[in-house]
Amino acid sequence: MPKYETTRRVAHAPDQMFALVADIESYPQFVPLCQRLSIRSRQEREGKTLLVADMTVAYKMVRESFTSQVLLKPAERQIDVAYINGPFKYLDNRWSFEPAGEGACDVRFFIDYEFKSRTLGLLMGSMFDFAFRRFADAFENRADEVYGRPAAAV
Repeated sequence: MPKYETTRRVAHAPDQMFALVADIESYPQFVPLCQRLSIRSRQEREGKTLLVADMTVAYKMVRESFTSQVLLKPAERQIDVAYINGPFKYLDNRWSFEPAGEGACDVRFFIDYEFKSRTLGLLMGSMFDFAFRRFADAFENRADEVYGRPAAAV
């Protein structure tokens, strides 16, 4: 059961980073391995948004799609992802965005997953691990593109 967890301080505000990660429809533009993403449904209630989305990940000749439920909680600056259907036995993913001084935040990313198929796990597992390790860079670079590169500390 592969698991990956990291915390990264970025020079962007927590609300900016939350909005960037919550914009899942843009993932194919910059997220490693993400080839396609579409939203099946969107419900809003009490300041939270619940999405059901299909994501297709691809590496070389291997392509897999899965469905997940994404709960956006802006007041808490938290995003919870629950697995619904696809090639995994399970997938649990959480993001949180905590203030860390003027215009900065700590982005916490956690994922725990296991493929149903041992063969697929062997084939895709190392690529998923590699991709998750590159996520922090991908999201920080995207934030710099969207919000502007922060001025260097003097």
